[in-house]
This record gives sequence, structure tokens and C-alpha cells, in this order.
Amino acid sequence: MNWQERITVDPEILVGKPVIRGTRISVEFVVDLLGRGWTAEQVLREYDHLTAADIQACLACHLVPPVRA
Repeated sequence: MNWQERITVDPEILVGKPVIRGTRISVEFVVDLLGRGWTAEQVLREYDHLTAADIQACLACHLVPPVRA
């Protein structure tokens, strides 16, 4: 999976934090939910416009953060 297809960085959105493409949901937010014990299924249920691939992309991006312009 290429996480760069699902994650974007735009200085005009959340001050340039990496976000899931087409949303204002940051990678940091999703990783934080998972770190607090949420399961991927709980995240998907609460944020039903996200996909399992979006969550995987957040985790991959978190391990190798994008370079900010």
C-alpha cells in the first residue's frame, strides 16, 4: 500500500498536519485514538467515511512522516 495516495499535507488544512485525503482528520488524531485503545473497527464505526485502508495509511505515515514543504 502506498500511504501517499491517501495522506496529504496542505498548509491551508490543519496548519499543514498530515490528514486523510478529502477530510480534515489528521493522522495524529487517528493514531492517538488507536493508542488510547480504540480498535480499527471502533474508529471506522465512529468515522464511517473512513476506510480500513485510511487507518493503515495513517499508521504507515506515522512511522515515516511526510516531508513538509
